[in-house]
Amino acid sequence: MNQPELPATKQRILDAAERRFAERGFAATSLRSITAAAGVNLAAVNYHFRSKEALLEAVFARRLAPLNQKRLELLDACEARARKGPLPLEAVIEAFFAPVLRLGGELAQGGRYFQRLMGRMYAEPGEHVGSILKGQFAAVAARFTKALRKALPKLPPVELMWRIHFMIGAMAHTLAGVHYLEVFSGGLCDPSDVEGTIRRLGAFLAAGLKAPPAARRAPRSHK
Repeated sequence: MNQPELPATKQRILDAAERRFAERGFAATSLRSITAAAGVNLAAVNYHFRSKEALLEAVFARRLAPLNQKRLELLDACEARARKGPLPLEAVIEAFFAPVLRLGGELAQGGRYFQRLMGRMYAEPGEHVGSILKGQFAAVAARFTKALRKALPKLPPVELMWRIHFMIGAMAHTLAGVHYLEVFSGGLCDPSDVEGTIRRLGAFLAAGLKAPPAARRAPRSHK
């Protein structure tokens, strides 16, 4: 996924902001720390982006536009192969999360910072972050929700939405919680094995999505 050419100063600001937001979160990152990392003055940030909120939006837009395009291309291919038959669940799931996990290899260090940033923003959402994510993902979410309904036609709609929520949570933790895996596995698991991670996460999510709906518990009687 090739990135569009940007003016050098704007590129440095975006790279520095992506790194600082990933490391510290949006609220804890000051514009001064970004300008120091980028080697520019505050006027340059104000000229190109106007505000910290607009800068965060630009950081997401730079990465998510090609990422979402790749997701939709994979989903289009999946639907074309299925024709009018049932959609294969595993292929739909992989089309959604695999492009994110492959970013690290495709964009080198910048991809790894953005992966961490995505995981952090899902885990630490704020009002502004939520509006950015909603705007960037609205069309993609609609397409994948429709595809998952076709892949799981017997699953009640409310159960499907819960499971999509859990699926996104698992992806966010996979992106942001790499250090936990390294600690808890004692080196047994290799987070740099991207294709292995994709296979394991895909199998885990498919099993959860295909599981029977949870049985309702009878209310407790109070005596």
